Amino acid sequence: MDPMDAQSIQRSFPLTYGQPLVHHFSSSNKTPLDIHAPKEQKPIRVGVVFCGRQSPGGHNVICGLHDAMKSHNPKSTLLGFCGGTEGLFKQKTLEITEDVVSKYRNQGGYDMLGRTMDQIRTTEQVNAGLTTCQTLKLDGLVIIGGVTSNTDAAQLAETFAEAKCSTKVVGVPVTFYGDLKNQFVEANVGFDTICKVNSQLISNICIDALSAEKYYYFIRLMGRRASHVALECALQSHPNMVILSEEVAASKLTLYDITKQICDAVQARAELGKYHGVILLPEGLIESIPEVYALLQEIHVLLKNGVSVDNVSKQLSPWASALYESMPPFIKKQLLLSPESDESAQLSQIETEKLLAQLVESEMETRTKNGTYKGKKFNSICHFFGYQARGSLPSKFDCDYAHALGHASYHLLAAGLNGYMATVTNLKNDVYKWRCGGAPFTAMMTVRRLLRGPGSSLIGKPSIHPVAVDLKGKPYELLLRDAEKFLMDDLYSNPGPIQYIGSGSDNKTICLSVEDQDYMGRVTELQAYLEKVRTMVKPGCSQEVLKAALSSMASVLEILTLMSPAAKSSITGHVKY
Repeated sequence: MDPMDAQSIQRSFPLTYGQPLVHHFSSSNKTPLDIHAPKEQKPIRVGVVFCGRQSPGGHNVICGLHDAMKSHNPKSTLLGFCGGTEGLFKQKTLEITEDVVSKYRNQGGYDMLGRTMDQIRTTEQVNAGLTTCQTLKLDGLVIIGGVTSNTDAAQLAETFAEAKCSTKVVGVPVTFYGDLKNQFVEANVGFDTICKVNSQLISNICIDALSAEKYYYFIRLMGRRASHVALECALQSHPNMVILSEEVAASKLTLYDITKQICDAVQARAELGKYHGVILLPEGLIESIPEVYALLQEIHVLLKNGVSVDNVSKQLSPWASALYESMPPFIKKQLLLSPESDESAQLSQIETEKLLAQLVESEMETRTKNGTYKGKKFNSICHFFGYQARGSLPSKFDCDYAHALGHASYHLLAAGLNGYMATVTNLKNDVYKWRCGGAPFTAMMTVRRLLRGPGSSLIGKPSIHPVAVDLKGKPYELLLRDAEKFLMDDLYSNPGPIQYIGSGSDNKTICLSVEDQDYMGRVTELQAYLEKVRTMVKPGCSQEVLKAALSSMASVLEILTLMSPAAKSSITGHVKY
C-alpha cells in the first residue's frame, strides 16, 4: 500500500484500521492462533439490508445468514430492513423466519425486502443508521452490496466504533458488475449468473446474424465503468468484436478512431462475402472516450452549478459545444441527464450502441461514395442488455457462493468483529475446498488523486474503488489470442441455459477459472511454513540450523523490504467454528 494512502486511511478510520485478516477453521484445523468462539453461542440480533442494484443470489446471502444463526442458537433473531437503506433509516423491518426464507431460497431479485436508495453517506443518514441499530438492540448489521455500499459500510463501522455502539458492521460483496475485486475478494455474487444469461442471449443473436447474413448487431451490456461483463460474455459467446472501455482509455481512442476500427472490420468481412456480425460494447464505453468524457465533465459542472438543462449547451466551451452539436439529437438529450450519486453519467440511459451504429453507417456510406467500399449496404440492429438478467434465477455457483458468504457473515459477527467484509476464496475449486473468512474494509481501500494543474493534486477520500479490467491479466490475454479468429471466422459459441445438475452445472466464469487469485490460501500456506520454521529452530537446535535460518530470514526480509517499502504490519487471526 502506498505510504500516503496508508496514512490517509488511518486518519480517516483510526478505530478500524490495521485489523487482522481472519480465516474460519473447523475444529480439525485448530491452531494456537485460533480465536475461540463459544461452543454454546448466545442468541444474537442481526439486521440485514440490500444496498445497491439487485443482483442474482442476493437472497441466498440472507438464507445463509439465517441458517447459520439458527443452527447455532434457534433463539437468534434476523431482521430484514424493508426498502433498502430508507427502510434502515426509518426502522421498517421484517423478521426473517424459516417461512420467509423458504419462499426466496435460490430465487432471483431483491423482492424479499426490496431496495430504494443506494447510499449511507451523509451525517444525517449515518446517524439514522446508528439510531436504528441502538433502538433495535442489534448485535450486528450486514450490508449487501457493491463497491459504494461497502465503502459506506466501512464508514458506518467506524462511526459505530467511535460511538461505542455494540452493533458490528459486516459487508458482503454482491454486485453483478464484477468490479469489487482485490486480493481478498475473488468474485462478486451475481456476476456468474449475469454473464451466463447474457452470453446465451448474445449467442442466440450470433446464430440469428449468421442465418440472415445481412445485419450487424450492436449490443451494449450493463456493467458501469468497468468492462468485466463484456469481457466475460465475449469469452463465452465469441462475438466478432468487443470494444472494452479499458482499451479505449489506455489507447486514448477518439470516437472517430472507434468508428474507423469498426468500419475497417466491416469492410474486411465484406471482402470475404460476410455482411453480418455481432459487436459487444460495455455501457461505460462512452465515458472512456477522452473527448466525450471531457464534454460530460463540463455538462455536470454546469448542472451542479444550477444551470438549467435548456441553457447548458449555450455555456459550454467552444470545443465542447462543437462536439455536442455534432451529436445526434437523442444522444444530446441523454448527455444532459443528471449524473449519478458517484458523479458518473447515467450510463444505462446513454445509447452508445445507437450512436456508434449511426456513425458506422455514415462512414460506410462515405466510403461507398468514394469508391473505397464496394460491398452491400451496411445494416444494423441495436440492443441493450441491461435489465433482462438482473432478476434471473441465480446460477448454482451464485447460489452456493452467496449462501457461504451468509454463513461467513454470521461467524464474523459471532466473533465480535467490526468493519469486515465476508470473504470466500479458492473459488475456482470445488465447493468443499472453498475457504471462508473476512478482510477489513480498510485493507481494500485506496486514495485517488486528481491532478489540478502543474505541481498540485486533489486528495480524494479513502474508498473501496471499482477495479477495471486488467489489460495485462490472463482473461484479456485469452481474448487477444483469439480476437482475429473471432472477427473473421464466425466461431460463435452458445453456452446454452444455466444448468443446475449434471454436466455444466459446476461451470464457473472463464475469468475466474483462468485467473490466479488464491491470496488468502497463500497467506495460510506462508503461515504453515513459518510454523514449521518455528518448530525446527528452537532452543537446542544445532548451530548450523540456526545460522542457515538466520541467513535465509535476513535475505527474505531484505527482499520483502525492497518490494513493499510501505507494507504495514498484518497479523492474521483465525476464527474456529
